[in-house]
Amino acid sequence: MTTIDSRGTAKQAGPRPPAGGRPRARRPLTASRRENRAGLAFVSPTFLVVLVVVIVPILWTVLLAFQDAKLVDIQGMGLFGNWSLDNFTDVFASAGFWSSLGTTLVYTVGATAGSVLLGLVAALALRRPFRGRGLLRGSMLLPYVAPVVAVTFVWQVALSPQYGVVNEWGRDVFGWDDPVAFLSTRQYEVNLLGWHVDLPLALLTVIAFEVWRYFPFAFLFLLARLQAVPDTLEEAATVDGATVSQRFRHVLLPQLMPVIALLCVLRFIMTFNKFDDVYLLTGGGAGTDVAAVRVYEFLTSRFDVGAAAAQALVLAVVLTALLGVYFRFFAKRVQEEA
Repeated sequence: MTTIDSRGTAKQAGPRPPAGGRPRARRPLTASRRENRAGLAFVSPTFLVVLVVVIVPILWTVLLAFQDAKLVDIQGMGLFGNWSLDNFTDVFASAGFWSSLGTTLVYTVGATAGSVLLGLVAALALRRPFRGRGLLRGSMLLPYVAPVVAVTFVWQVALSPQYGVVNEWGRDVFGWDDPVAFLSTRQYEVNLLGWHVDLPLALLTVIAFEVWRYFPFAFLFLLARLQAVPDTLEEAATVDGATVSQRFRHVLLPQLMPVIALLCVLRFIMTFNKFDDVYLLTGGGAGTDVAAVRVYEFLTSRFDVGAAAAQALVLAVVLTALLGVYFRFFAKRVQEEA
């Protein structure tokens, strides 16, 4: 609507307000906007939990890694203090850091490969129906669901050189002259075909415990994938004259490779950060001083929160680098083979 003011200038008038001076009603929300708001409402609680439980502690750890933070001073510290790299210098220069990193890698690779391999063997053995299969499948889960304190105590008792049943069987069956302290012997000399080899006995025992405890995790994943493989594939291979090993290599293994790759990544991450199993079995002694135990010792023995945070940050960087190498060079190849 056009109006003319006192000077004779024409002006375009705006829209008239509604009668009664009431504001115009808002447009109704579209279906997509309502879905977006509902999605945000559902995601918000999870985001808040992750923010408080995961993100904030990680950021706090990063801040502590660059500060001179002792345990007695932690309550009075602010978010930002005197920044320095002294904690990282202390970590890299500390005695046993590099050896503990190597021990962690050996422990992680051995436990990951062993648990996945044993889980694969168990899944292949229990995939066909037979009498009592359900009970046997359920018993396979006992090491994984049992409390870690209980199972480590059982292993300590069974492997004890004084009253352990393993040494008793060794003397009766294998003719051992002296009992073997599996959890406190750093190097154990054995004779293999005339060669004297020193085995890291305590570390191998801890790896065996890790394999035994976590192979049900791989067993569940692999058994579920095996149940989804069509029987016609193996039947066709059998008709073509393929042997059992050939059927496994050319029929079942390509079907299982994506699951095996995922299990290796998950178990590697979990085992690399493992603390409770090693600490409860050996306390980090006898050559089992993995990196996670060293972080705990920095915190409890030296009361140095900053150095403990710095070492934890170093471990995170090392783990990220190793996973980056895997995804860069191996993950794509596994997917192509699958």
